[in-house]
Amino acid sequence: MTEFSSNLPETGQEALDDETLYAELVGQTARIEWAELERFFAKGQILKIAPTLDLVDVAMAIIRDRADSVGAWQEAGEIDALDTDTARRWAEGESVLWAVVTPPWILVQQAEGAPVRH
Repeated sequence: MTEFSSNLPETGQEALDDETLYAELVGQTARIEWAELERFFAKGQILKIAPTLDLVDVAMAIIRDRADSVGAWQEAGEIDALDTDTARRWAEGESVLWAVVTPPWILVQQAEGAPVRH
């Protein structure tokens, strides 16, 4: 099975500027099959991102610890732990899923095509 990890330096001298980090995250964002995500769902590591949000913007906010943005999205229900009913629907294979890793989370978004701004 696929092991998900991020190779992005988040802090210290090796930290990337926002523009470079955004570009790196775009490069790491990809379509994914539910089968590759199941065990991470079992570990509680998947966050469901509303299709109205830009997946990479959310990843940036989490990596940069932008608590105000993340908190507002959570309050609005636009970011949440993946629920069992949604996981079952995704397991049926009818959804197009996009994912990006922001350890310890895997951000997953149901979409009809590419993530919002890419």
